[in-house]
Amino acid sequence: MFSIRAASTAREALRGAIGRNQVRLFGSSEVVNWSHGLTDEQIEYQSMAKKFADAEFAPNMRAWDQTELSPQETIRKAGGLGFGAIYCSPAFGGTGLGHLDASIIFEALATGCVSTTALLYLHNMCAWVLDNFGKQPLKERILPEMASLQKMASYCLTEPNSGSDAASITTKAVKRDGYYILNGSKAFISGAGDNELYFVFARTSGHLGWRGISCFLVEKGTPGLSFGAKEKKMGWNSQSTRAVIFEDCAVPEGNLIGEEGRGFLIAMSALTGGRLNVSSASLGGAQAAIDASFSHVQNRKQFGVPLSHFQNTQFRLVDMAAALHSARLVVRSAADSLDKKEPSAKTYSAIAKIVATERCYEICDQALQLFGGYGYLKDYPVEQYLRDLRVHRILGGTNEVMRGIVAKEFFEPAPVQAKVPA
Repeated sequence: MFSIRAASTAREALRGAIGRNQVRLFGSSEVVNWSHGLTDEQIEYQSMAKKFADAEFAPNMRAWDQTELSPQETIRKAGGLGFGAIYCSPAFGGTGLGHLDASIIFEALATGCVSTTALLYLHNMCAWVLDNFGKQPLKERILPEMASLQKMASYCLTEPNSGSDAASITTKAVKRDGYYILNGSKAFISGAGDNELYFVFARTSGHLGWRGISCFLVEKGTPGLSFGAKEKKMGWNSQSTRAVIFEDCAVPEGNLIGEEGRGFLIAMSALTGGRLNVSSASLGGAQAAIDASFSHVQNRKQFGVPLSHFQNTQFRLVDMAAALHSARLVVRSAADSLDKKEPSAKTYSAIAKIVATERCYEICDQALQLFGGYGYLKDYPVEQYLRDLRVHRILGGTNEVMRGIVAKEFFEPAPVQAKVPA
């Protein structure tokens, strides 16, 4: 492990941290070779993230889940690898990579623990918001600490009565004497109570809909900021999930991110990249489930032979591998589209989330089936992959909303092109 001392050396540090040995999973098979098509540099990021996941996440995944422990200190170690602000500019400590690079890294980390990786990719989404829309003094003060993971961030959009209809939020921010006074609450916030920074979307005008929403950075310890009880969840147990409550919470005017009234657009822009993060973590969980299954069927015997000798087992693994490979291609294509700022990147991101989160959950379900009764026990990892991946079809915009985004491309009339006089 190494430390990125200066933003200008971040890429070089990542490149030089390890050798160029390609990572191979699924035994020695090339069928689901997750390094296929990557550059040497991207393979290095992937290998570094996988080694970190194997050393720091995987040995503790089960214990974190069962004790519901949030491993803040372990996560902060990833800051030394440049994983705190992966797709942020190097000006304030960001690693300066793209969304495709981030996808490769988050997939590799998620093989060790999907739930813990989620804290990192949500934090990265917040860092991107500050890097792209924050004022210079706020970026200078906060981004270096985010990049190093000295301070971690939560994304606060959802409310008790505002989920898929995000533009209907009711948390208010009233400007008064150099502050914005926030009142309201947010629901299902990952890292709430543990993290130091909260990226909050609140209504700054009486206008209904998205136009009256603004974005704020609220720092832990601000008077009027408090947290609800820790939620008991099906999965994602290595992170706290709580309500975030604002009662006359005075936020300095300088903590407004972007222009007043533009917060909803910021939120949606962040989610385009965030959905790729979610999708990538699904790939990692599914990859780990296939790896576990591949090992299991070669060692488990029934009727005097390993399960891997049965054609049904072989065909099931082939279907799992094909689903994973195709989902990975869709996710990486969407990430590349976003890096290139293509007009349809938002739609491709929605498609990637549908394909990856649904196919990867099915892969985990098939892995559990291959394990039989053992797969249903918490002594084995596949049931945790299944539980941790299930929420990916909900957060970052439900998959039903994703289908709506894609359908809009199909059914809304294209803009009329003006005719140029001859």
